[in-house]
Amino acid sequence: MQLTNYMEKIVLDRLDTVLTMFPNVCTCDACKQDIANLALNHLPPKYTSSEKGAIFLNMEAQNKQYDAQVVQEIVKAIGIISQNPRHPKVQ
Repeated sequence: MQLTNYMEKIVLDRLDTVLTMFPNVCTCDACKQDIANLALNHLPPKYTSSEKGAIFLNMEAQNKQYDAQVVQEIVKAIGIISQNPRHPKVQ
């Protein structure tokens, strides 16, 4: 049996779009991964092991309140990671 955390897909799908609102934030792979991981740590996991479950979760993700929660956590993570990147800050 294969389990998939659908929340990972949702966060990764939204990440680049949200990052365009912050042109001065580093978008290297390490920072993007840290932002995604931090956001995921503050969002409830959504696991599925079937196509039917994925369809249900996809429908749930279309809910504006649900999407707002995901975007809110990504924005918070951007603020934290941009202040504390794993690499020296680029001037």
